[in-house]
Amino acid sequence: MSKKFYIETLGCAMNVRDSEHMIAELTQKEGYEPTENLEEADLILINTCSVREKPVHKLFSEIGLFNKRKKEGAKIGVCGCTASHLGEEIIKRAPFVDFVLGARNVSKITKVLHTPKAVEVDIDYDESQYAFGEFRSSPFKAYVNISIGCDKQCTFCIVPHTRGEEVSIPADLIIQEARKAAQSGAKEIFLLGQNVNNYGRRFGSDHPKINFTELLRRVSEIEEVERIRFTSPHPLHMDDEFLEEFARNPKICKSMHMPLQSGSSRILKAMKRGYTKEWFLDRALKLREMIPDVSISTDIIVAFPGESDEDFEDTMDVIEKVRFEQIFSFKYSPRPLTPAKDYENQVPDAIASERLTRLQARHNEMLDEMKAERQGKIYQVYFEELRPGGMVAGRTDNNWLVQVKGSEELLGRTLDVKITEAGRLYGYGEVIA
Repeated sequence: MSKKFYIETLGCAMNVRDSEHMIAELTQKEGYEPTENLEEADLILINTCSVREKPVHKLFSEIGLFNKRKKEGAKIGVCGCTASHLGEEIIKRAPFVDFVLGARNVSKITKVLHTPKAVEVDIDYDESQYAFGEFRSSPFKAYVNISIGCDKQCTFCIVPHTRGEEVSIPADLIIQEARKAAQSGAKEIFLLGQNVNNYGRRFGSDHPKINFTELLRRVSEIEEVERIRFTSPHPLHMDDEFLEEFARNPKICKSMHMPLQSGSSRILKAMKRGYTKEWFLDRALKLREMIPDVSISTDIIVAFPGESDEDFEDTMDVIEKVRFEQIFSFKYSPRPLTPAKDYENQVPDAIASERLTRLQARHNEMLDEMKAERQGKIYQVYFEELRPGGMVAGRTDNNWLVQVKGSEELLGRTLDVKITEAGRLYGYGEVIA
């Protein structure tokens, strides 16, 4: 009988791609098969996130539960960002864990599998030219890493301590991977990096100079590619050349994630974000002017240490001016290894909760206005996922989720859909072409 593995993936799209890489290594080099039944797995992996506090607290209760449910002899591996920063502590606190594999060491999965109590968490390890096997969760969309690590030193963020310094993957390897995925049926290519538009700053070996804008042009030249998405760009690197290519190139989907974090220039400086409120607004409003139907999403941290009422009002002002289609908003969470955890003037939780509630309530009002505008409109939707109840889901060019009645024959097709019921984050419609 073949060996089976179970994997749980937490966090961002980069973690999803890391899990895909581990699946490829395990299936092609170790003969494992995936299973969704934890009790029958010979290997249990949890690919962790450490960006916020809750997932870290949840980790130890989760792996404790896995240990109780696993079959005799099954191995447990903790992978990802929490693995990177806790390292050996995970095995000390949970001795039943068989190995720990950091986010920068994904290619070592087959090594740690055969090394008792292995801990591989080197954040300087360079995987930028490692040839992973082919595996994708969806045949219709392909995640493609374009860089690993992060050179930013945002005072609230643990990522540079879990994924190491930024290294760009050679352009020819990216194009080769994107072309292969597209020729296999993935019409949408999703480029991944901590700061994608800082691409080309550093390579692991000699490489011709190239920036992210040029990389976008090269990916768009692949004939089979119909749509290009990417995450996450950094507002600091949104120069005119980048914005103009984004607006001009018909293959680039017109949805932009612009992580604001705070609308206060004073707080942005304390966060070491490298831009001001005025710069962010200039870039966002230029996008709105160039592409009237562009969708802009963002991340916002409320109650960063020292945030005053006036600072929070600056954030609310940016929300009013930009009118984000989606906001991922959170209360500030002190993270280990970050300067901000030791800052004075930590904002009381009651004030943080009040600010977060107010921000989310105002945004919901905006979403209600937006959904009314979408009712009855016609969008081009690329269908990529079956949903319960005989529904098929896909996304518009500007990243709005739409569901219609249908079956497998819609998957991988881009069709015109008339919206019959618009919600805040998704809608229902009818295929008209």
